[in-house]
Amino acid sequence: MRDSNISVKRIEHFSKHLNRTVILDAYFDAQRVLENETSLLLFNDGQDLEKMKLGSTLQSLQDAYAIMPLLVIGIHCSENRKNEYGTAHVLDYLQRGNQSSEYQAYIIQELIPFIKIHFRIEAFKQQAIAGFSLGALSAVDIALNNPGNFAVVGAFSGAFWWRDKDQFAVDFDEKTNRIIHQKVRKSTYQPSVRFFFEAGQLDETADRNNNGIIDAIDDTLDLITELKNLGYNHPSEIYYLELTDGKHDIATWAKSMPYFIEWAFHI
Repeated sequence: MRDSNISVKRIEHFSKHLNRTVILDAYFDAQRVLENETSLLLFNDGQDLEKMKLGSTLQSLQDAYAIMPLLVIGIHCSENRKNEYGTAHVLDYLQRGNQSSEYQAYIIQELIPFIKIHFRIEAFKQQAIAGFSLGALSAVDIALNNPGNFAVVGAFSGAFWWRDKDQFAVDFDEKTNRIIHQKVRKSTYQPSVRFFFEAGQLDETADRNNNGIIDAIDDTLDLITELKNLGYNHPSEIYYLELTDGKHDIATWAKSMPYFIEWAFHI
């Protein structure tokens, strides 16, 4: 087995919107990333990609000629994760997410232009964004709020329970108080966007509505239904992966990663 061609480069990038230095990990094959057919994949919680052995996953898929040239940028989260990774313009019931608008502006207005300059790529074949847990919620929200910027969204164990009212409030209604579901209902169908969702049957034990299905799966399936109601009905537009042994952890997301990357960037 030959040595890996995948390089990992640590980059520091100061953000005016966030007023802090953002740590980035870039995964790429230098011999391929210079080609015109390169795609870009941004990952929230990118600090965990090393533990998932992303480099080995990319190398295996590349060796099998299964994916197009790909540049992956892992964006390290900050100590203010719950505020930066919330939903822009709509705070949750604990007023979290109050810097998500700035974080999204950083992604669109600062990070992507910086990456193009840094790697000398004028335009990517396609751009994608993904994340884990709260980072997955953020990825979906960023794509919804910035139509035309991303062709693929990846959500692993998405925190789609994110709500604007305490679930124990007398008038709580999961149909109207889950923020990202509301946002989808108010969005418009974008035929150029595809969605990947992963959920594990052991993601959690909570069953808010006592229907025998854990909330992590319920919230994900309900979000998929909202997307389908919006017009995402072609089989190629939504990929749902449910793992019977899947947990809310790095090992599960690492196991799911090859499914996502090959589906999103197949040749």
